[in-house]
Amino acid sequence: MTPRNVVVAMSGGPTPVINNSLRGIIETCRLFPDRVGKVYAGLHGVEGILREELLDLSAQSAEEISLLRSTPSGGAIGTCRYKLKAHQEEDFERVIDVFRAHDIGWFFYIGGNDSMDTANKVAALAAERGLECAGVGVAKTIDNDVGDSEFKLIDHTPGYGSVARYWSHIVQNADEENRGACPSDPVLVLQAMGRKIGFIPAAARLADLNREMPLQIYMTESGLSLDELTDNVNDQLVRDGRCLVVVSEGFDAGSVGEARDSFGHTEFGASDFTAQQLVVSHLNKVGIKARGKARGQVAGTDQRDTAIYASTVDLDEAYKVGQKAVLIAVEDGGGYMSTILRRPGLIYNVDYDKVPLESVANSEREFPDAWIAPSRYDVTDEFVHYAKPLIGEDWVSVPMVGGRQRFARLAPIVAERKLAAYVPQGHRESS
Repeated sequence: MTPRNVVVAMSGGPTPVINNSLRGIIETCRLFPDRVGKVYAGLHGVEGILREELLDLSAQSAEEISLLRSTPSGGAIGTCRYKLKAHQEEDFERVIDVFRAHDIGWFFYIGGNDSMDTANKVAALAAERGLECAGVGVAKTIDNDVGDSEFKLIDHTPGYGSVARYWSHIVQNADEENRGACPSDPVLVLQAMGRKIGFIPAAARLADLNREMPLQIYMTESGLSLDELTDNVNDQLVRDGRCLVVVSEGFDAGSVGEARDSFGHTEFGASDFTAQQLVVSHLNKVGIKARGKARGQVAGTDQRDTAIYASTVDLDEAYKVGQKAVLIAVEDGGGYMSTILRRPGLIYNVDYDKVPLESVANSEREFPDAWIAPSRYDVTDEFVHYAKPLIGEDWVSVPMVGGRQRFARLAPIVAERKLAAYVPQGHRESS
């Protein structure tokens, strides 16, 4: 069998461990020299494939590939928020043309639920056009919203464990700040990512397993109003004299001047206001039952691009999910996503398996209502039991050179263009 080439690409928001899935794919492909030829990356996701901008990963040094482990975010090969929509037939045909031109027999797409939809559509079209190309999805998302609410398709997505670790530490730090500053700043409101699902703000509970902090958590699913939040905060102030509030960016605190991405998702980081701003403003306007004011803090993209907060468990699982994707492609062909399934029992352990892409394409998990505490501003111990193993127990090792983090820097070695220049259909339609 003549070796066929690989294209791997990323889509959507990055994570602290996404590059370790990429590394897992690259290094596992090298184990099959009789099946796999060159490994290319679509620069900035499917947009790079459409533009025929293919970075030659096979030409990179082993050192730089190894450094992908501790290189966060999507800077190594780039990601995108470009969605291949059903009516964009020219885009789909262009992908197939690029695959034919570069003898692509393997396609790995690292991303969330929308990305799994893209991988599924591309794999189906390739088969329809008679192109032998195994398309496999590689799950990632900090939101942990891929799959089903019964956790049978995937237990958790690579990326979530690291952002959960981030919030467990940030809340600890914030508590120290609030503990000292509470005579003048008794309320501190922190905003966490999470458009529609509460796994990220829920992770704040991992900072305080014994519930000793005056901590309140408001997820999108909490279903509480701004006035109810205010009453709860004031009750906490009467009891403890201070209050930490973690609020999801999707919490309904009023209009945030919504901006939306190409997937139709609200981009809270690009909107006019934040939930945290609205909550702080409201608390200070109506008054709080303590001397001083409410203050706020918005964590931005550092939640998903900070290497030192990466979970060692998350890093290892991200790598193995990438490895498993290659094994699926070689042994079973395309049409699947590599997945993580938790074994039953008190001791945390997982298996790596596959699920059909069509089962996860455009899927959207919900945060279990049973994991929301009766107060609606906390989570249960069952959630803690689920999430705690994912954050690991030690710091990740990030190489340093001259006091600066040493990240992977891939050489700009690209495949020779074989097709005419192309502008993605979606960009032409929006211009």
